[in-house]
Amino acid sequence: MKTFLLPLLAGFATGVLSAWGVGGGTLLLIIMTLFLGVDQTAAQGINLLYFLPTAALGLLSHRKNGLLDRKLIRSAVPSGMICAAAGAWLATHIDADLLRRPFGVFLLLTGILTLLQKPPDQNAS
Repeated sequence: MKTFLLPLLAGFATGVLSAWGVGGGTLLLIIMTLFLGVDQTAAQGINLLYFLPTAALGLLSHRKNGLLDRKLIRSAVPSGMICAAAGAWLATHIDADLLRRPFGVFLLLTGILTLLQKPPDQNAS
């Protein structure tokens, strides 16, 4: 039961965080590697698959609420796809242990910058 319950709870909790835009997929990656013993390369692949439905639902929600900037999407998607393909190719040609430390540093810096970020002024119009 434990081998089923912890991954289920982790997926549910990170799904909720993803819906809120918090970055639940990154948290899922940490949970899988540190607590569930999943190899980093496999965890990254699972995380990418996890991202697809959560991103699709987020996209539908933002579209429904009129929060999509179509001009920005048209300019960002092509370059994003090219960079994603280049990153995927590069990741298959670099040792996973070499990527582990920079990714950890990236997560720490992102967390620190998020904590130091000033909240938007609620009174500005």
